Amino acid sequence: MNANSPTSINLARLLHEGGSTEADGIIERQIDLGSETIPLQGHAPWRVSVTSVSSEGGQEFWMSGEIAGNAVMECRRCLTPTTTPVRAHFQNLLRYQPGLEGIEVLEEDDEEIFLFGHPNLDLAPFLSEAFALEVPITVLCKEDCKGLCPVCGANRNETDCGHIEQKPTKLGNELDKLLSEL
Repeated sequence: MNANSPTSINLARLLHEGGSTEADGIIERQIDLGSETIPLQGHAPWRVSVTSVSSEGGQEFWMSGEIAGNAVMECRRCLTPTTTPVRAHFQNLLRYQPGLEGIEVLEEDDEEIFLFGHPNLDLAPFLSEAFALEVPITVLCKEDCKGLCPVCGANRNETDCGHIEQKPTKLGNELDKLLSEL
């Protein structure tokens, strides 16, 4: 996430009194995923709600949220930067364990429970994961994108380089088949 935009929610009141609380914000420029990023066109607004729930195992909370923005990706055919809308919703069960550093995941009865140890809960991992899971694997700049010339690499949407795409011959198809079997 971006250091300029706080992405946390304080659950101190909920830990003592129960109830619900909400937070919202805006992420600018990019979604951080550890060593990688997803560039944004504009910003990505987010909203999170956390509600205290009763449990035998301690203080548990139900978190639900959403994040939306325009991811900038490369067109799969011509590599032109292409904007694609992304909208993600997420829900997680949280459990407070005082003194725990960071966020840990516990598998319990085929359910993921996110453990946290500080009342000021960092939402960055939840927001970035939800956003990243909704980003499409590939995008096209336009449905009829002509792609790159395999000879010179020119963007065929912008110029006619004059190279003619060679269609596979029967011999070429046979050779491809043999090579794929190796």
